[in-house]
Amino acid sequence: MAQLQSLLNNWILIAQGLIGSVGALAFLIAFMYKIVAVDPHNVMEAKKWIGRIVFGTIGVEVAGTLTHALIASVPATVH
Repeated sequence: MAQLQSLLNNWILIAQGLIGSVGALAFLIAFMYKIVAVDPHNVMEAKKWIGRIVFGTIGVEVAGTLTHALIASVPATVH
């Protein structure tokens, strides 16, 4: 059971790191687009995308934390 928990923890950390990196890159691109956009409509769309990216990244972190909590609640010895 400990090996399974270790495997799950490793995959969760890898997924969180990957999503965090992609989220940071997307955030930077959206932020730079917001700065260089001329049309006010495009600026508003960029702001919406920034909000979505932030919300999604936070969601992944919360999901990882909940998964860790669920794994920790499973008894170590299963009969």
